[in-house]
Amino acid sequence: MIVKLILPAMVITTLLIGGCSKYHRGPPSATGDTTMSAVVPEVKELVAQNVKDPQKAAQVEGMVQQIASEVRRSAQQTRGFHEQLNVLNSNYEAKPEQFMKILDELNNSRMASASKILETRFKIKDMLTPEEWRNLTDAMQKARSKYGRGSGPRAEGMQNY
Repeated sequence: MIVKLILPAMVITTLLIGGCSKYHRGPPSATGDTTMSAVVPEVKELVAQNVKDPQKAAQVEGMVQQIASEVRRSAQQTRGFHEQLNVLNSNYEAKPEQFMKILDELNNSRMASASKILETRFKIKDMLTPEEWRNLTDAMQKARSKYGRGSGPRAEGMQNY
């Protein structure tokens, strides 16, 4: 009974992952190193403008670089998991447990990456004064809107989180 329910769910999940992935990625350059290469210097410039202590600004810039590296690593790892799902999906004999194993690994990887990024975010926040933090996050919010991210009521309410 459970297998009869899991198998269609796994097929639907695989199709959603494959079919919707282009939609969620945004413009072609929005996930590539080209955008990351443009965004990191821009964020570093925002840090320099909003963090007055040069030593503290340099530390924050280093942490921004750590976040960017983690985002790149996570995206590459996610692509690998998606490729594994695509290969498995073409295997007629594939079992639901095989899909679940890959999806579990994917979710665990994403959670570990998100935890690293969040930990670094709090390190940055702890280094800055409330005013520097507010100014920096406001400037970053404006910058995100240039890339089609972070605009609208939902994002505006989330800017300080």
